[in-house]
Amino acid sequence: MVLDIIIIVLGVAMVLKGADILTEGASAVARRMNVPEIIIGLTIVAAGTSAPELFVSLVSALNGTPDLAVGNVVGSNTMNCMLIVGTAAIVAPMIISRSTVKKDIPFSVGASVLLMLIAFDSFLGRIDGILLLVGFAVFMAYTLSQARKGQTEQVEEVKQLNPWLSAFYIVAGLALLVVGSNLFVDSASSVAASLGVSEGIIGLTVVAGGTSLPELATSVVAARKGQSAIAIGNVIGSNVFNILLILGLTATISPMQIEGITTIDMAVMLLSVTLVWLFSFTRYTVERWEGALLVGGYLVYLGWLISNL
Repeated sequence: MVLDIIIIVLGVAMVLKGADILTEGASAVARRMNVPEIIIGLTIVAAGTSAPELFVSLVSALNGTPDLAVGNVVGSNTMNCMLIVGTAAIVAPMIISRSTVKKDIPFSVGASVLLMLIAFDSFLGRIDGILLLVGFAVFMAYTLSQARKGQTEQVEEVKQLNPWLSAFYIVAGLALLVVGSNLFVDSASSVAASLGVSEGIIGLTVVAGGTSLPELATSVVAARKGQSAIAIGNVIGSNVFNILLILGLTATISPMQIEGITTIDMAVMLLSVTLVWLFSFTRYTVERWEGALLVGGYLVYLGWLISNL
């Protein structure tokens, strides 16, 4: 088991590094092709932050462990809203941009409701996956139309790289994502079997925590620097990517029978983003006490998961 834990840590590190350099290489290629930076930020960079969840969920489904795949997404989204936004708000009150309140959070609420409805029969089939992908296409079309009107926040400037280095970054990033995901999923499944814990619980906690590390670090640092609006926009936006793109692609490629993820887990995910939405209406800010409430709620949920082992 100790070896499995070491491999899990190694797998997480490989996945996170792979997503980072893949995004950097793809962004540089897009910039060389004269794609506007705002479009790169809203597509390639945004998808890059969800690449760990994508590869881990896809590998989980293909390996016959769908509860890890769905638990990863449901757990990541709950952690994003309650633990990450909450912790960042405790560090410093979090400013939420108007674009996040009016676009990202409503889409995230809608995506959560849609997932609950189509997963009610404990099965995500290809038709369900295609429906989620259609929802993602609508989300991206709306996002890009708002960007053209200048109604979305700016993104970080894209680094310039020479073509060979860009190609190397893309290939190396993909290789790290694939290998790291396989190591991570295999070891997480082994730990679940050793402890007698369901793969759904491991997905909701260990796997979700591992793939959400970049969002947590980025948001806390941004809060301390007073640059929270874009960071929180990315965190909430990744929730939409996680459900619509990641589960959409995963279910389309490999239909999944869900057993270990309950309606309560889905409801907590929906409640978490709804709370952030409600808190953000107060002067477009999540105050420290609201952050503490979110973190407290997450700890209660975590305690409930542990008590049901």
